[in-house]
Amino acid sequence: MLGQTLSIVAPVFILIGIGYALAQFRVLKQDASEALGQFVFVVAIPVLLFRTLIGADLSSGVPLALWASYFLGVGIAWVLGALIIRKGFGRDARAGAIGGISAAFANGIMVGLPLISAVYGEAGLVPLLLIISIHLAVMTILMAVAMERAAAIDSGTTKPPLGQLLLGIARKLATNPLILAIVISFLWRLTGLEIPEIGMDVLNRIAATALPLALLSLGMSLVQYGMRGNVVPGFLLATVKILVMPVVVFVAGAFVFQLPPLWTAVATLTASCPTGANAYIFANRYGTGHAMSANAITVTTLSAIITTSLWIWFLDMWFGPGLR
Repeated sequence: MLGQTLSIVAPVFILIGIGYALAQFRVLKQDASEALGQFVFVVAIPVLLFRTLIGADLSSGVPLALWASYFLGVGIAWVLGALIIRKGFGRDARAGAIGGISAAFANGIMVGLPLISAVYGEAGLVPLLLIISIHLAVMTILMAVAMERAAAIDSGTTKPPLGQLLLGIARKLATNPLILAIVISFLWRLTGLEIPEIGMDVLNRIAATALPLALLSLGMSLVQYGMRGNVVPGFLLATVKILVMPVVVFVAGAFVFQLPPLWTAVATLTASCPTGANAYIFANRYGTGHAMSANAITVTTLSAIITTSLWIWFLDMWFGPGLR
């Protein structure tokens, strides 16, 4: 069964490897990599989100238990990551915040979407998109608040007013293509209108490019990360990300909130996804933690073909292969 799982997961990571090779051997230049990533983020994935959400069965209402299960894992992973860097390695508050982000921010878009789609099909995308629908907003707010307050602690200055900080975050989120796609999809559902056949055909064609191009783009972006200094902190954060966080989400989903098996499996597998690039983006913005965030991204992504396969195998053993 593990061999069958690997055969399902392998194409996802082979595409990442192809993207890495294209950038590493300069078959495609850096500006091509940036353009591809921009297309994926601004056009392809928002279209995929819109197309899927307008037709998804959301009759069960607001999925509070699903969100609680997932973000309980986020919270514990974040605290552990921050403690490892702050107490274990004696770094400053900003580095501790980057440690928390690196241990808790899953790449649910670039890896989660194609992985869940390959394993659980369209049915699996529903709980994943419900997580994604608030994931970016929640994590962006948490990251910005944590980093601004950590910067104030390190500099000894007054912490910025929370209201002012949240207003700035809201402005950025209001122009984020993923957030806009989610909002527009729910507004469209309220109208009760059907998209014409030609329009749906166009959406389907664009959406079909999202997952393979997202994987190629992710592979190309890995060239800029690589392995740097602070290897041990990076490995420890990676361990929290791909082991501790999914364990917490699984326990919360299966035993505390008793989610349906498919939803528990999807939340757990999403939590096991590699660290997202946002960790490095925040490290770069605040001038600290570059190496450990880059190492966490690289380690979790390179090991994901094995770690995600093991998680899929475990979930199949627990719930039975009937989930897919």
